[in-house]
Amino acid sequence: MLQYLALAAILFAIGIFGVLTRRNAIGILMSLELMFNAVNINLVTFNKFIGPDNLVGQIFAIFVIVIAAAEAVVGLAIVLLLYRNWQGIDIGNINIMKW
Repeated sequence: MLQYLALAAILFAIGIFGVLTRRNAIGILMSLELMFNAVNINLVTFNKFIGPDNLVGQIFAIFVIVIAAAEAVVGLAIVLLLYRNWQGIDIGNINIMKW
């Protein structure tokens, strides 16, 4: 159990580092996906060792996967809009989009 939790913590830390340090929108989206996967590992691990009779952890993991897919669709739509309007995907241009 400890190995899975350590793996999830490392993945989550890498994801947070990527979100905070990247200026590229695609890199930020990839870091968010790493964070979602770390949460899925935690959900499945805790379900296996706390309540192996039911599948609550796996069901929540499926919901997280669905939310991650929706986030990827919306995020890639924003990236395409940025690239189409400013020929780059630098996050610094997002504040211009509200005008």
